[in-house]
Amino acid sequence: MTGLNATVEIAVIGGSGLYALLDDAEEYAVDTPYGSPSDPITVATVAGRRVAFLPRHGRDHRFPPHRIPYRANLWALRALGASQVIAPCAVGGLRPELGAGSFVVPDQLIDRTSGRPQTFYDEGAVHVNFANPYCPVGRRTAIERARARGIEITDGGTMVVVEGPRFSTRAESRWYASIGGTIINMTGHPEAVLARELALCYTAVALVTDLDAGVEGEDGVTQEEVFRVFGENTERMRGLLLDVVGALPTDGDCSCRHALDGLDLP
Repeated sequence: MTGLNATVEIAVIGGSGLYALLDDAEEYAVDTPYGSPSDPITVATVAGRRVAFLPRHGRDHRFPPHRIPYRANLWALRALGASQVIAPCAVGGLRPELGAGSFVVPDQLIDRTSGRPQTFYDEGAVHVNFANPYCPVGRRTAIERARARGIEITDGGTMVVVEGPRFSTRAESRWYASIGGTIINMTGHPEAVLARELALCYTAVALVTDLDAGVEGEDGVTQEEVFRVFGENTERMRGLLLDVVGALPTDGDCSCRHALDGLDLP
């Protein structure tokens, strides 16, 4: 379908395996001022709520991290009505205790990307508060639901976002850990800040697929390892996300939704 006749409450940016088994799913092609999103957006009902699902890299994984149309993705989800975004992602662990299969709900972010469009405001002075990059309500809900499912999950941590598509050198990895990094990823920025600029609640739910190069091991990280571990944990992640969708309060107030209050927008 083409158009904006779908009203959704919540959006999930993640792989197609997260929604492949949902009933009553419909697809929507959404045009934005920033081009097309990564793929048509699938809308389905989960726990009585209309939810939009968008594969970040495209269903065929055609977009590498530095070429993902982040602005189009976030704009399209808001255009469909989403006020909250849940963002599952694969990450490397920068701490030895965070091995493959660990879950983390980060509360901070360090941007080490370069050259990616990271704002909707290309004209005029618009400075959005980004001191706390993630939604406190979404974080709390994700942690509570994970623990209710018996999933061990780390509450808080700093996600270092690198440009990619290569993995880190051993020296880079050690440096990221030394400056406070907990996990490392290639897609968490500018996704989080673009959500903030649209006054969307944004919650990252990270699955550790490997220990990063500087933590331990001789060979470093491989794409095969990352894909294998994520695939092995797809059902755990899917079950958790569907639980979070059902538990998120959608009628409450949140600081994220006031991100643009008092700003002189162009």
